[in-house]
Amino acid sequence: MALFESYERREKQILETLKGYGISSIEECAEITKAAGLDVYHQIEGIQPICFENAKWAYTVGAAIAIKKDCRRAADAAAAIGEGLQAFCIPGSVADQRKVGLGHGNLGKMLLEDDTKCFAFLAGHESFAAAEGAIGIAEKANKVRKEPLRVILNGLGKDAAQVIARINGFTYVETEMDYFKGEVKEVFRKPYSEGLRAKVNCYGANDVTEGVAIMHKEGVDVSITGNSTNPTRFQHPVAGTYKKECIEQGKKYFSVASGGGTGRTLHPDNMAAGPASYGMTDTMGRMHSDAQFAGSSSVPAHVEMMGLIGAGNNPMVGMTVAVAVSVEEAAKDGKF
Repeated sequence: MALFESYERREKQILETLKGYGISSIEECAEITKAAGLDVYHQIEGIQPICFENAKWAYTVGAAIAIKKDCRRAADAAAAIGEGLQAFCIPGSVADQRKVGLGHGNLGKMLLEDDTKCFAFLAGHESFAAAEGAIGIAEKANKVRKEPLRVILNGLGKDAAQVIARINGFTYVETEMDYFKGEVKEVFRKPYSEGLRAKVNCYGANDVTEGVAIMHKEGVDVSITGNSTNPTRFQHPVAGTYKKECIEQGKKYFSVASGGGTGRTLHPDNMAAGPASYGMTDTMGRMHSDAQFAGSSSVPAHVEMMGLIGAGNNPMVGMTVAVAVSVEEAAKDGKF
């Protein structure tokens, strides 16, 4: 019986990967993780409830690989989880060509290393996926870091930002851009909870100029763009402009572009061209990114169509961090 979507197109390469770690089946991965006290299946479901079955199994496989590799640190576990995600990529797909599974693992590793200080979801606020990813990080990453990782959401629209903050218990930070001086100042701040979620700052910008200024204000080291309603008006222009200015200032900045791929929105030149098709969002992502993911920042079905798994790219960032931290905690408890 097939365990998840497109099982027959994934089984061969998954089993080949597992064989290298002495694991005989996908089901055995579930046994390995349960023996370590982990419930990866439901952990993933809790981060993005609408994710596909294959997402839950992909992270189960990744966690089993991390345990077999004896990963004692969450950062190392994240990279190992990426191997599991990569094994789920359908051969020849956009996700496979871009090594998106490994990319997710390496991004998670970066967020768990202490030299990354601030991570930004640079996303349209019409998408709740950034919030889901931020929650996954806020509730887990700082358990294993020496210095807490600052997580922010930076999107278009102040009202939208406040709504997202209120719904999710984040801290809404309202800014005002002085276009004459080229400076942004904070004018209002309100936390909507008292817990870990309140550590996530949620910003709304009026335009790209203010969005870039917010990135500088927070000193963002790593970001992931969304690819939703405002990719060409906000997310990609902010990431590209901020990157240019960071290079001029000698500051390190790692940009991840979520989205893009076959027949992506905003007038791909030839949708019949498959992976060669350059839609505008895809093109803009290629222009500024150090790593490019495949498919929507939020919609599981679109990421599945790109050949990875059925989970939004932004929630996946939270999933990778959360599972990696759980692996480290299991190691500290002597579970493996």
